[in-house]
Parts: sequence; C-alpha cells; structure tokens
Amino acid sequence: MKRDFLSIFDVHKDEIFEIFELTKKLKEAQNKGVDHKILKDKTLAMVFEKPSLRTRVTFETGMTQLGGHAIYLAPSDIKLGTRESVPDAARNLSRWVDLIMARVFAHKTVEDLAKNSTITVINGLSDLEHPCQVMADLFTIRQKRESLEKTTIAYIGDGNNVCNSLIAASTLLKFKLNIATPRGYEPNKEYIAKTKTASLTHDPKQAVKHAEIIYTDVWASMGQEQEAQKRKEVFQPYQINRELLRSAPKDYMIMHCLPAHRGEEITDEVIDSPASIVLDQAENRLHIQKALMVWLLQRS
Repeated sequence: MKRDFLSIFDVHKDEIFEIFELTKKLKEAQNKGVDHKILKDKTLAMVFEKPSLRTRVTFETGMTQLGGHAIYLAPSDIKLGTRESVPDAARNLSRWVDLIMARVFAHKTVEDLAKNSTITVINGLSDLEHPCQVMADLFTIRQKRESLEKTTIAYIGDGNNVCNSLIAASTLLKFKLNIATPRGYEPNKEYIAKTKTASLTHDPKQAVKHAEIIYTDVWASMGQEQEAQKRKEVFQPYQINRELLRSAPKDYMIMHCLPAHRGEEITDEVIDSPASIVLDQAENRLHIQKALMVWLLQRS
C-alpha cells in the first residue's frame, strides 16, 4: 500500500526518527562524495501552483543526486482545477512517473492528488501544513542539540502552515512549543486542540523567555499580498529583534524557513548573527527530502 506525506501526522514518532537516521546517512554520503543513487531511473513530477526557490532546487537536486529524474511542472503547465481536474492530473501522472511533489494553495488539492493517484504524493507546501520544511527544521535542531524532547521552541508571528506543522511535530515528539501570535492570527484550532505540548500566547516576550530555539516566518504568505500592509501594522510588536531577544536565554538559536522579509518579521542583525541557523535549515531541506523520497518509495 502506498504511503503519502501530506502532513506531519502521516508519520509516527518512531518513523520520524527512522527518517532522521536515513537523512544523516544520505547527508554524510553526499558530503563524502559516496555514490548513493538509490532511486536510479525513478521520476519525480514536481507540481507547482506557487513558485519557490528552495522547494524546486532541493527536490530537483535531491532526485538527481539519488540517480533519478525530476520534471518541473510550472503553474501554467497544468493549471490544476481549470485546464484539467485534479483527479485527472493525478491519474495521468500515476501512469508516467513514480512519485509526485505538489506545492499548492489549498490543502484539499494535495489530498485530492493523493486520493486519485496510485503513486506517492508529497506535500511541498499547502495552506494547512509545510511538513517537509518542519522535518528539515527538526533534523537541524537534532544536529545542534542533545535532545528534541528537552528543547523549547518559540514560534513568533503568523499562525500559518509552518506553525501548524510545528504543532503536529510537538504533539508527536513531545518537545515544548511556545506560540505567540496577534489576536485573530492564531494557528489551526483543530491542531491546537490535539496538543498538550504547545501553548498559545499573545505576548512574544513570554514565549521566548525559556526558549532555546526562536523561530519566525513572513507575516504575509503568498496569496495574502492584499493584507500585507495591515499585517505589517498588526505584527510589528512580533518582530524578532535585539529588544525582544533580551527576554530570551543567552544560548538561543534563530530559525526562519525563508524567504525572509528583512526589516519586517526579523532584523538583519538577528538573521545574520552567529546565533542564526537559517542556512543550515535551508541546506537540510535537500537532505531530509532525499530521505523522505527514499523512505516513502521503499514502503509503497
């Protein structure tokens, strides 16, 4: 039976650590120049409704390093739901390729792709979750710290897809997650209802008080451009800057899933500081996604 990866909730705790171990091995192999063409002659279809630097480059490069091939399908190539229905696209791709990665606006799109395909579907981003990003984030933290369970993460800003995936991960892996959002911009209520490890506040200073990891994201995601000005005003007290970090422990690390709107959700001096591990996060997108593709195909 095929395995899809649409949400962090699609894997169990033990499976997450299996994927981390595989990621570590593949990263070491790549860094040492050791051949690891595990997916020789496999083909990945990359379906994009939203453009991306990291998602496209890391999936395409990863598939190449694994010995396979990736096909980029731009927003104008398929026009899911207009030129062709999502079920029809899924059924056709199932006849030609070995797995699908989709970066979409609505989470229902990846669900419909998975429901109507006979091959593995990976969520490269949707409005509900960004699971590949958060898997890379957690792998990065695990390489920096002794234990995830002993780590407190503060997420400051919009209760968006990244925040939802962090809540799902904290529910499974039991690390503490302090979320600070403005009123009216909280994360998904159903996700909050499922967790005993995530807490919600509207005070960013309270959220960072005991956090070793301080995480933020853009205030207005793609598709929310019309709200950008209003969000700049509402979110200004949630900027990650030197003043806010005075409330944090001395050994904090800074994370951001990128792209960053410098001077908005985070200042230059913070994102470029020695405490910043944002480029490690970005690099590990490559390695975790390689491991996910291998792991999922081995179980499908």
